[in-house]
Amino acid sequence: MISMFLKLFSIFLIIPVIELYLLIKIGGVIGALNTVLIILITASLGAYLAKSQGLRVLREIQEATSRGYMPGNELLHGFFVLVGSFALITPGFLTDIIGLSMLIPQIREIYVEMAKGVIRKKIQNCQWQMRMYTDFR
Repeated sequence: MISMFLKLFSIFLIIPVIELYLLIKIGGVIGALNTVLIILITASLGAYLAKSQGLRVLREIQEATSRGYMPGNELLHGFFVLVGSFALITPGFLTDIIGLSMLIPQIREIYVEMAKGVIRKKIQNCQWQMRMYTDFR
């Protein structure tokens, strides 16, 4: 549990510091106004792509369930569309690159395959225990 807390704490500490550094450096090169415009444009693009890709994934989930099978891949795609949308809406260049990559279907497929590998590994390493308590006195 502490390990997960440290990972999340590091992510929420390191990413904003990197973003701030990049904003200052890029703003120094292209100017503050251009930097702000890029941030606003990518946030708008993120909102648009989130809607269009989100609706597409939702349709795929509905089609899968209507055919009678569990939409595992589609759910993972939906997860990455959601994360990518939030990343694009968040101000910063690093999060924009990550977010945009998650909203492009061909690149998102790489994230989905990586996630499936992690899930597979977690399931294989899991030790299942079953206990029955039958004290009927």
